[in-house]
Amino acid sequence: QVQLVESGGGLVQPGGSLRLSCAASGSIFSISAMGWYRQAPGKERELVAAFSSGGSTNYADSVKGRFTISRDNAKNTVYLQMNSLKPEDTAVYYCHALIATMMMRIDDYWGQGTQVTVSS
Repeated sequence: QVQLVESGGGLVQPGGSLRLSCAASGSIFSISAMGWYRQAPGKERELVAAFSSGGSTNYADSVKGRFTISRDNAKNTVYLQMNSLKPEDTAVYYCHALIATMMMRIDDYWGQGTQVTVSS
């Protein structure tokens, strides 16, 4: 079994910062793509930032220059540093990973989601 566990969400004022963490655990052979998506009420889930299987990073235009994704491969963990937060960043943030298990099965995995609310 593989689990993605997120942490770091919360309530922050506009202009503030938050750091999200997502740790993958379980029967993991390798992790290729890993990143963050978000879903606001009434909207579809969208990519925020992610590492592709080739190692490059992709960011949504709306977060470029404000958010930074990083990873610690030794800990199977990905981070999202969010600065200059805006009310429109309010959403549930989901961690995603493409993982090959020890059984050599490759699947998409999602975290349970963590709420980020930007409000004064």
